[in-house]
Amino acid sequence: LHRSVRERLADAGQRYTNGRQELVEALVAAGGPATLPALLATAGSLPQSSAYRNLVVLEQAGVVRRLVHAAGHAHYELAEHLTSHHHHLICEHCGSITDVELPPTTERALDRAFDQVTADHGFAPSHHTIDLYGMCATCA
Repeated sequence: LHRSVRERLADAGQRYTNGRQELVEALVAAGGPATLPALLATAGSLPQSSAYRNLVVLEQAGVVRRLVHAAGHAHYELAEHLTSHHHHLICEHCGSITDVELPPTTERALDRAFDQVTADHGFAPSHHTIDLYGMCATCA
């Protein structure tokens, strides 16, 4: 993981500083999308402004993905090439985000459907995401 992150940052002309490594470790520890306050609770030695600036650099380098939705804070997660392909269940009430993986047969069926739609429109896709919005079990 750290080698891949270091390479991505180098390709973007950035260094893999201690603060950025601490954020990557906090994202790993979170086990899924996490808000900046949650990351700061894990990566406690980083000031909020430094953490935010480092997240921007990590996002621009393709290491971190920022998820923005209507409820509260943005959530951050490691990019899929560093973890695994997954989708999200997003609670519109509390703002929680849960990673979910679909069965391989479902992913293949979706890929075939997306291939057909994109071919019909002359579109060249690079990837897909599916985010389902609703209410989590706790809020329901």
